[in-house]
Amino acid sequence: MTLEPLTKESSARICNHMNKDHSDAVIAYAKYYGGIEICTNAQIVNLSSELMELKVNGQIIKIKFDHFLKDCSDAHKTLVSMIKSIPKT
Repeated sequence: MTLEPLTKESSARICNHMNKDHSDAVIAYAKYYGGIEICTNAQIVNLSSELMELKVNGQIIKIKFDHFLKDCSDAHKTLVSMIKSIPKT
């Protein structure tokens, strides 16, 4: 059995930071990776090594990562890479 590399505390810290300082990126994740067409507000409510959970339009959507996150640094790099991968419209 593998231990979750992201603690509840580190998950909460990342979620709070993203929701407060990068809300535009969270909305972009919901639209692009979550397939949500109309989204004006989204929040990351949980982050694990496997996926992030977003609350969008009152519903929880899950977006799986392309690999298991190893630690907080990997989470940061992955979230940045994901936003950079979204095509500009």
